[in-house]
Amino acid sequence: MSSSLSTSPPPTRLAPTGTPLVPQRVTLGVIAWILPIATVALMVYFSVRTPVFLTGDNLLAVATQNAPTFIVAIVFSMLLMAGYVDLSVGSQLALVGVASGVALNEWGLVPGVLLGLGIGVAFGAVNGLLIGFLEFSPIVVTLGGLAAGRGLAQYMGEGSIFGFPDPFVNFGSGSFLGVPYLVIVAAVVCFVAVIAMSRLPIGRKIIAIGVNARAAFLVGIRVKPIVFALYLTTGLAVAIAALLQIARLDSAPSGTLGSGFEVTILTAVLLGGVPFDGGRGSLWRVIVGAWLIGVLKNGLTLLNIGTELSGIITGGVLVMAAALEALRHRVHRNQ
Repeated sequence: MSSSLSTSPPPTRLAPTGTPLVPQRVTLGVIAWILPIATVALMVYFSVRTPVFLTGDNLLAVATQNAPTFIVAIVFSMLLMAGYVDLSVGSQLALVGVASGVALNEWGLVPGVLLGLGIGVAFGAVNGLLIGFLEFSPIVVTLGGLAAGRGLAQYMGEGSIFGFPDPFVNFGSGSFLGVPYLVIVAAVVCFVAVIAMSRLPIGRKIIAIGVNARAAFLVGIRVKPIVFALYLTTGLAVAIAALLQIARLDSAPSGTLGSGFEVTILTAVLLGGVPFDGGRGSLWRVIVGAWLIGVLKNGLTLLNIGTELSGIITGGVLVMAAALEALRHRVHRNQ
């Protein structure tokens, strides 16, 4: 008498398109590991090409020089997770840096720092009002801010502003227990952002807005105030980054300060796996993406590669980041 129990293996679970789910999970896993593997490989390559690269002083220099990038990228990624973007961060940085530089020389340390922070918050508040509450296009509004901010910076300070108060400059070049102050500030901002996204309710609300703003509103999430707050926080982050930048340089060149900063931030955030339409992402991966950009620029400088080729390579990395996100989105869609 034959058994009624079948000994044949269970059928493979299929995705809606008919493709197995296991390969899709494997593909997503491979994509997730591309960024850390590429970062390690890049560091190994530069350490082989130049012995100066893999030294404590140089790695601290990379972290110090890119502290503004870490600060803005980590907050920008939260904005992008909600499905919004700010293309004016480079011009904001220039405006805050130049205005603060003028105020530092004219009025002293405290007024100069407060003015810079105030301009950053005001810039973010205007973006938040127009985009969050009045629902203007984020791209149009922030492109307008990009042009206006750069123009105002060049109008306020022709050429380079320098000669800031000693306490301000000393902060930009100083350290505590061997760790530069700029790195400490960037680490604190990143820590607060990671805690906010992973441990506090605001993190889940930001993701919900990015997935579906209308549905988030219907379940009681205050979408407009949160979007306003995100733009306000982005403006504050840019202001902090600008102050750190001019303190480190002891200079605020109106023509070049913040030039290309938008591309750098977008590259780091997209490398970190935050999609342009929001809804998901990891702040830890954004930090790794920002570190990769810093390592790339530092290594190219040590190899005496010109700024033109460096810009081409950075642009190529941005395209690669967009390609990885497109691949990740396609795999998610087919699940």
